[in-house]
Amino acid sequence: MDELGSAPHGRQFQERARTIMDENGLPRVRLYDARASCIRYLADNGVPDHLVAMRAGHTNVRTTKKWYVKPDVADLLPAAEAWGGLAGGV
Repeated sequence: MDELGSAPHGRQFQERARTIMDENGLPRVRLYDARASCIRYLADNGVPDHLVAMRAGHTNVRTTKKWYVKPDVADLLPAAEAWGGLAGGV
């Protein structure tokens, strides 16, 4: 909040976050990336989809899954192994 009690705008919020990162010797990260990492962490650690979406401020779980919860290489390994078995180990 500023001196008038208004919430900061996106740019003000980012500038304040950068100041805090700098003052504490932390690497600078985009707040969007930090948010996305938190959402992915919750999803990967068993938090139900509807609660992850609620925490992200989304009204639709599909939005959260489409933009934030994406498989990485490790997630795809079981599918690749299954395909290898199906294809005769080729």
